[in-house]
Amino acid sequence: MELIDIGANLGHESFDHDLDAVLARARAAGISQMLVTGASREGSPKALALAQAHPGFLYATAGVHPHHALEVTAEGLAELRALHAHPEVLAVGECGLDYFRDLAPRHAQRRAFEQQLELAAEFGKPLFLHQRDAHADFMGVMKEFEGRIGPAVVHCFTGTREELFDCLDADFYIGITGWLCDERRGGHLREIVKNIPADRLMIETDAPYLLPRTVRPMPSHRRNEPMYLQHIVEELARDRGETPEQTAAASTATARAFFHIPDPA
Repeated sequence: MELIDIGANLGHESFDHDLDAVLARARAAGISQMLVTGASREGSPKALALAQAHPGFLYATAGVHPHHALEVTAEGLAELRALHAHPEVLAVGECGLDYFRDLAPRHAQRRAFEQQLELAAEFGKPLFLHQRDAHADFMGVMKEFEGRIGPAVVHCFTGTREELFDCLDADFYIGITGWLCDERRGGHLREIVKNIPADRLMIETDAPYLLPRTVRPMPSHRRNEPMYLQHIVEELARDRGETPEQTAAASTATARAFFHIPDPA
């Protein structure tokens, strides 16, 4: 299987000591390319640097997560604009709204989200989006930009059936992670992922977060890493009534088309 991980936080400090080994394990597990998530003023330049250090294998997004919404100042926007001038940066984000933790004021989250949607419209790049416990406001903001922005993927989708259909009706793409494998809070996803059209479905680990709880043997360190994408595909395929090869081929083709990822050398 050839796989593309559309969301891996490889700039996280937990990868500082063994990134080369992590990348080698990812390749051995069939991952041909990955997007390194940029989610802050500090993290987005680091994502670009990693992409530049591993050309053709790693690419980057650049944005500011709602937790860091107060970083989206005039200076912060200028920095993001400069990052998006680089060809290795394929999408705007991670950006959106998060009312679950509320680590930034909601008015600041909304403003930062809107400013990054403006950036996506300016550069003509796809969007890598975050939404948690903010569905109505999230959809409202996206509606305001309808017709001005390109394709958008709702990264790490964890919502309800109704929210899924809202997103699909808005022509959004859906990113599925190891949340699917969490019997405590992801069981509902197993019932609804079959409703995602194959050409709107992408897969991601969100490493080092969301280690699939069904991985065996469970690693003692609990750190997720891209090699576990294969496990997510197998679980997702079973829930969709497909073979892993079918799910992998479709999601890889969708990711390549969505992000305009060149074929690997």
